[in-house]
Amino acid sequence: MENSHQYVGLSSSELASLWTQYQDDSMAICFSSHSLVNIEDQDVREIFEHALRLSKLHIKEITEFFNQENYPVPKGFTNEDVNLDAPALFSDLVLLHYIFVMTLQGLTGYAGAIGSSVRADVRSYFKKCNTETMQLYDEIVEIMLQKGTFNRPPSLNAPDHIDFVKDQNYLNGWFGKQRPLNAVEISGLTFNSQKLFMKIVLEMGFSQVTNSKELRKYFQRGESICKKHTKAMSSILRDSNLTPPRSWESEITNSTIAPFSNKLMLFHVSTLVTTAIGFYGAGLSTVQRRDLGIKYTSLIADIMLYAEDGTNLMIKNGWLEQPPMASDRQELAEKNESP
Repeated sequence: MENSHQYVGLSSSELASLWTQYQDDSMAICFSSHSLVNIEDQDVREIFEHALRLSKLHIKEITEFFNQENYPVPKGFTNEDVNLDAPALFSDLVLLHYIFVMTLQGLTGYAGAIGSSVRADVRSYFKKCNTETMQLYDEIVEIMLQKGTFNRPPSLNAPDHIDFVKDQNYLNGWFGKQRPLNAVEISGLTFNSQKLFMKIVLEMGFSQVTNSKELRKYFQRGESICKKHTKAMSSILRDSNLTPPRSWESEITNSTIAPFSNKLMLFHVSTLVTTAIGFYGAGLSTVQRRDLGIKYTSLIADIMLYAEDGTNLMIKNGWLEQPPMASDRQELAEKNESP
């Protein structure tokens, strides 16, 4: 049994989780700080104030972990990456749904971090983050319900009895009689559609304010891909007489002044793309109709290429901060060679 009093350094998984959270929370501080300058709705303001407090606390606690390890504290995002004087880019309604989607992503990330952490203090930290974020999530959902803006997933009629699949036709998609979607498939399509509609809003807004032609082209390409994906998912839902989530494009203001640096905007979109790959994969793993499996596979291929191009843009501009790395033993050995 491991001696609980013996100091054990952070594992690579723990470092990865802390490093990633530092990047995300430092970006969130910039986004929330600008949002709070412009938010008019008091309920939405209180949500963002709560989220900002949590992000600042997380940055403080993660910094302590890195200092304890004598490990360089990441740069992440700073005051240089936000323009608090810029006008609002998104309406209060969009911001409420934005924080809803980002909180969902945070909960997913914390669950993974807890599962990959070993040290008691790290596990305790991520459990605390998860509990805090669950409380924030509850507050967001309650406000959305009160305002009547929550995108409820479709409801299903209760059957008279349980049933079991009787033949292979249950798997049919392209050929033969096509069965309606099951609840698990509906859940995946609805969840991924909600995230896509929010990503469209961000890409439209960011393309409107960036001063980089290259980034504008990249954001507009992402917007086009997302619209293609939401159209496909919405069509599948409608074919089963189910209503897809609503879109938010009309809630973007006419501002052309960038509230964030190009580095932050590109990072934000790239992060959403990489998480979307994971969520698509989760959706793919649960579908039981052949056509849905093929559709998810096609959508994943689309965004994997887009994600790679985003990473290349970050490298090109010197914006990609390198995560903790394993030692390059060959390079170390070559440094020790005799002249």
